[in-house]
Amino acid sequence: MLVFVGIAPQSRAFLGNVFNHTAEFLIAWSPFSYILLAMFLAGPLVSVFVMKTWPEKEEPENPLAKYKNDVPYEE
Repeated sequence: MLVFVGIAPQSRAFLGNVFNHTAEFLIAWSPFSYILLAMFLAGPLVSVFVMKTWPEKEEPENPLAKYKNDVPYEE
């Protein structure tokens, strides 16, 4: 469906205007907009890094394990 949006001349003009307006906004607010853009781009990378380096959860020892019989019952 996105192919048909790109084919229509009105939608191409609209998307071109959106991209031009975005570029003008980035240039007009250059220091702040670049910092904001860097935060948006770095956010997913930081979250992946945190997820990869997060320590594994250690399961607590079962308190009833010491009462467990090693030999199964024979019938």
